[in-house]
Amino acid sequence: MAKKIGITETVLRDAHQSLIATRMTIEDMLPMLEQLDSIGFHSLECWGGATFDACLRFLNEDPWQRLRTIREKCPNTKLQMLFRGQNMLGYRHYADDVLEYFVQRSVANGIDIMRIFDALNDIRNLETAIKSCKKEGGHAQVAISYTTGPVFDIPYYVDYAKRIESAGADSICIKDMAGLLTPYGTYDLVKALKENVKIPIQLHSHYTSGLASMVLLKGIEAGADVVDTAMSPLALGTSHPATESMVAALKDTPYDTGLDLVALSKIREYVDTLRTKYLESGLLNPKMLAVDAKTLIYQVPGGMLSNLVSQLAQAGKSDKFEEVLAEVPRVRKDAGYPPLVTPSSQIVGTQAVFNIITGERYKMVTKEFKDLVAGKYGRTPIEIDPKFREKICGESEIITCRPADLIEPELDKLRGELDIKYVTQEEDVLSYAQFDQVAMKFFEHRLAQENKKESAEESDVNTDAPANFTVTINGKAFDVSIE
Repeated sequence: MAKKIGITETVLRDAHQSLIATRMTIEDMLPMLEQLDSIGFHSLECWGGATFDACLRFLNEDPWQRLRTIREKCPNTKLQMLFRGQNMLGYRHYADDVLEYFVQRSVANGIDIMRIFDALNDIRNLETAIKSCKKEGGHAQVAISYTTGPVFDIPYYVDYAKRIESAGADSICIKDMAGLLTPYGTYDLVKALKENVKIPIQLHSHYTSGLASMVLLKGIEAGADVVDTAMSPLALGTSHPATESMVAALKDTPYDTGLDLVALSKIREYVDTLRTKYLESGLLNPKMLAVDAKTLIYQVPGGMLSNLVSQLAQAGKSDKFEEVLAEVPRVRKDAGYPPLVTPSSQIVGTQAVFNIITGERYKMVTKEFKDLVAGKYGRTPIEIDPKFREKICGESEIITCRPADLIEPELDKLRGELDIKYVTQEEDVLSYAQFDQVAMKFFEHRLAQENKKESAEESDVNTDAPANFTVTINGKAFDVSIE
């Protein structure tokens, strides 16, 4: 039975998040946007994840303007974002009123599909986001954060998928952020999900371990409806399988994507210039392009891998990389086996770095790790050992309810904290809500740039005005005007 497979192109978000720590600018994107829009992709994943943070923190870009620009240049293709449930795009849980407003503004600015996930697979942290997305007319796709370990078997994932469907999701994504899926394991998982839920299944896997292309193929054979890929120059390594290769593999089969390889090749030529640019600038570490099957042991996602490399380099401890990789699964076990995806990947990874560079495990504990162990991010897949919890949290309160239930409405309070002189759009309060000081620094930069522009425009106006001056000839003064 013929079944056209949809392709979600990730070059505008996850590909560069995984390879160059999310540093692709809108200027780099612009030359390919209209071509990408003409291909016929199921969707373009272009926003959310770490792009919001990176825009404000490193690129001096307004993430909302980036979204509006992409929407303008890509009117024919659905735009997709990654959304961390109650964490939104930040690193803590937010009040429901802030989350609802963020979803409303995201859809209003151009997002069609919201891929919503929770780092702990705690369905309680997804319910408000699902309802808000559907209320705004968006497509609510819920991602299962895939991982391995005790309890993570097919019955676990089938049960979670059923709860996702019951919560109102429009589709499900198997989100394999660390490249841990194996081809035949994927076949069995997708087949089981298709037999137990009625909504579409999308498959997302990173190439880190070298298995992702086979994983997508077996997933498609088992009934997956859509798969994630990346344009080939920014594919493989810690990124995704190559778009062109997957299109070619499925051509003239019952799963033909219907996409044009020649048209894709033209985009590839441009993306190849970006790859060269990033390699030459040092943004793209060649290590990120290699297959590293050790991920099957350490379970470190691509984005987390690049962050660990960066953290150790900044600390002058790059030689400790292998030790940190070995420490990650030990920290993860201690913390109740959270799937390693933002923010849990950063929390576990940073704690593993501290454990190694201080020379003593948990001598220094980050606030975020303490909060994770205390239940402030939600319920971990496996109960944390009470003795370990006491060691890390001391007398701190342990949270057992949905964490957001403890957060008072905060949108009006956040609005009140913002100096009106920095506000140029209603979405600014949402940037501030998630990245306060980073957002303020961006707002100050934006205001300075606007003032500079206004001064330049005023200068131009003055230059264009008629010049009046006085000339004295033979002792007599004449007023002269030059038009």
